[in-house]
Amino acid sequence: MRSLPLDGVTVVSCEQAVAAPLATRHLADLGARVLKIERPGSGDFARAYDETVHGQSSHFVWLNRSKESVTLDLKSDAAAPVMAALLDRADVFVQNFAPGVAERLGLGAASLRATRPRLITCSVSGYGSSGPYRDAKAYDLLIQSEAGLVSVTGSETEPAKSGIPAADIGAGMYAFSGILSALYDRERTGHGTELEISLFDSLVEWMGFPLTYAGYGGTPPPRTGTSHPAIAPYGTFAAGDGTELVLAVQNEREWAAFCEHAVERPEWVTDERFATGSARVAHRAALEQEIDAIFARLTGTELEARLSAGRIAHARRRELPDVLTHPQLTARDRFADVSTPGGPIRATLPPITVPGRAPRMDPVPALGEHTDAVLTEFGFDAEALRRGQGGG
Repeated sequence: MRSLPLDGVTVVSCEQAVAAPLATRHLADLGARVLKIERPGSGDFARAYDETVHGQSSHFVWLNRSKESVTLDLKSDAAAPVMAALLDRADVFVQNFAPGVAERLGLGAASLRATRPRLITCSVSGYGSSGPYRDAKAYDLLIQSEAGLVSVTGSETEPAKSGIPAADIGAGMYAFSGILSALYDRERTGHGTELEISLFDSLVEWMGFPLTYAGYGGTPPPRTGTSHPAIAPYGTFAAGDGTELVLAVQNEREWAAFCEHAVERPEWVTDERFATGSARVAHRAALEQEIDAIFARLTGTELEARLSAGRIAHARRRELPDVLTHPQLTARDRFADVSTPGGPIRATLPPITVPGRAPRMDPVPALGEHTDAVLTEFGFDAEALRRGQGGG
């Protein structure tokens, strides 16, 4: 078995919640050693989000496999030499403290890199290290609201937040890709770098289409549920037996195929109400009413057969239990068992596939599980350190 791309890379991370742990889990998936520094007693607060997975948090087991948990009270004098020793041998340091906390703890990027020029530092924050929102609370829903995602998500009458932590995931992925680029740059230059990622900047980048649409069109794109503000027919439609299918007719070739095969109304291609994309959007209500009437006479199987015959883009609107048994995931064997303190769980494989190299799917750590081993490895007396931090 060939080694993974990041074998030999050591990451020290003072992380909590979603964004930073997601970034470092992806690094761990690719072979990096991730030393997760947690607060003694409680640890990463995401450990307590819920108890749905063998008594453990669904967020935590998703984000923290293949890591080593080391508990340290970073406010104690005894922790400073430990962190210094860890960082002396680290390639990457990740932190998502509130702005200013890293500097107060002696872990600011400038001071760390002054004596460790090869170290890559990555700070993940809500709004960045400057500006009027620098110290604002930055939970995912708040960022979704400030970045405008809530304003374009939901139905025509009711805005909604994304059902996943979109701001956190966006920031985590930019931290991950930024660290990869910094490791590559270090191979060329011999020098590390300082990275700064904010949830707000990340989500604003993801809002590029609606922001551009609003900035140049004068009005924001309307909320349309699963429909699309600039494309029709697009969204969820029901067959007569209740089967829900999602359509995405995005060009004139597909529209002609849809008219011929799906609704058997070839005359719609030249109907002035529907002949162009903008016309179909302008007459969306009438178009959808006619489509609904035709689909109501078909079963889901019949409708899928028509759509497939015309090679028309479509999908099932699946509930979460359906996704867990999705035939595409099953056929490609996209699940693996991962050990956790509460028992084994089934997890999806990382989305980055490296042919010939199995991804790393090591256990989710218990709080402080690796503290003694790591401290001993780095030359410290674990029991003496606990006494120095006020531990038992």
